[in-house]
Amino acid sequence: MICDSHCHLKHGDAEHTEYSPEVIVETMDAAGIDRSVVFAMSTTTKRSIEMASEAVRKFPGRLIPYAYALPSYERAVVDELEEAISHRGFRGIKIHLGECTVADYMIDPVMELAGRLGVPCLLDYLGRFGTAESLATRFPNTKQIVCHLGQYLGTSDQLIDRFIGLAEKCPNVYLDTSGVVLLYKIKQAVARVGSERVLWGIDGPHMNPDLVSYARYSLDGIRMLKLAEVDERNVLGGSIAKLIRL
Repeated sequence: MICDSHCHLKHGDAEHTEYSPEVIVETMDAAGIDRSVVFAMSTTTKRSIEMASEAVRKFPGRLIPYAYALPSYERAVVDELEEAISHRGFRGIKIHLGECTVADYMIDPVMELAGRLGVPCLLDYLGRFGTAESLATRFPNTKQIVCHLGQYLGTSDQLIDRFIGLAEKCPNVYLDTSGVVLLYKIKQAVARVGSERVLWGIDGPHMNPDLVSYARYSLDGIRMLKLAEVDERNVLGGSIAKLIRL
């Protein structure tokens, strides 16, 4: 099974681009992707849950819902997240430092909830290693997925190595390969952390050059690494399937 662990219904880009579940599944079919984790950004937690619920209602065998946490209104957000996970079958929580504060009094209730309910948090740290280290060590029972090996389109070997090192030290830390331009760092992450904690995703859809080519390019990037067969299977779907209990 090929499973994209990082797919947007609504992006956090400058245009706040939005893709329908129909477009996402058409792209998946053309690129050879069996299932995708989907969520919406640049909107409220309530709306993100509505969008993901509707997407999964249309394609229950293909799309897997995450909720988007904007921990600015602690009680409402936590209640909404818990309802989505406990009663609607949501499998994870997305958090993006570009859209919310991660002050302790804001983020801690969300991390605690994820740990208690046994779902992962997919976190875009924007390269802020100290924040990642703090949350990983303060919430050892909460599994967190570090987007983009730490930084989207990151070109610093040293920074990426620090995030890989964090995963080596903390077994609750997983590494997401989307938006990684230094592909050899993915192979190093597999060697250092193990393929069971390295997850492939496209961080798409994206129109450059077109939706299908973008998805295929991301898949080809993993395959060109010539990982051991079991490691490639894990990275391309096995690891996320085990993590969110598909």
